[in-house]
Amino acid sequence: MRVALLLIPLLLPWAAPAPARRVLDRCPPGAALWTLTVSALLLAAGTVAALGTLALTGLLRIPALAALGELVHPLSTSSARLALPLAALAAGLLALAAFTLIRTVLRQAAGLRSARSEAGRRPPAGDLCVVDSPRPDAYALPGRPHRIVVTTAMLRSLDAREREALFAHERAHNAGGHHYFLAAAEVAAHCHPALRPVRDAVRMAAERAADEAAASAVGDRRLTARAIARAALAAHAADVPRPAVTPAATSGPVPRRVAALLSPAARRARGASWAVALLTTCALLSCATAATGAIAVHQDIEIAQGDTAGT
Repeated sequence: MRVALLLIPLLLPWAAPAPARRVLDRCPPGAALWTLTVSALLLAAGTVAALGTLALTGLLRIPALAALGELVHPLSTSSARLALPLAALAAGLLALAAFTLIRTVLRQAAGLRSARSEAGRRPPAGDLCVVDSPRPDAYALPGRPHRIVVTTAMLRSLDAREREALFAHERAHNAGGHHYFLAAAEVAAHCHPALRPVRDAVRMAAERAADEAAASAVGDRRLTARAIARAALAAHAADVPRPAVTPAATSGPVPRRVAALLSPAARRARGASWAVALLTTCALLSCATAATGAIAVHQDIEIAQGDTAGT
């Protein structure tokens, strides 16, 4: 029964992508960004807790490990035949997730250091850093201070008003701390493969939020849409790699973003409530079942340690 309870947090993330897409399409971008990110983190936390508890449950059935845990006798579970195979599988999945996450963190950190170093060698113009390059690119660079990095090729690809719209977009990323949301979604996606579509939805929500902020800043939605489309076309031709936590106006499904800017009143919050409720329910249920399973296993461990022998 307890093993079955711990399997629920591992299955719930598979139900998240469909309501996540609905939340992205129907909710305001800022609300969607928060809802998707928090839900992804809760689902990831439930996954890690369930895997850790499953691994511990099986490992403490081994007499040598039970002795290390000061258990009077090896941990006893109702699913004795499944305990060790599930523990080995859970431990392997946790090790694989940790390995891929550490590798990604190191790679992203190296990319950010390289980008900061390159930006530091250029004289800033306010928060703007212009890099002499034949490849069109522009992105928001996190750190202290926040910077907007743009190449000379990108500046040549846009007219003066389009540049202002592009800069407003990147400033919105920095002002909104969108790199934190992207980093959180990246961590969640490494914890469970079903959360990768949710990570993509978080990235899209961050870009849509910056699109709306840029449109409000320049006061022209059509100009913002044109600037994003032209910048994306130029950057796509150059195919410039950058760290995943550096948001940019040229990333994501640009045609969908342009369409949303050109038809702001097309879709309202109708149909969003059930998607938010379903996604939130999945996230909370994941954490609740993982916590309940962990508490039950903790009680079994206390019994195996002899804490209740005299009661």
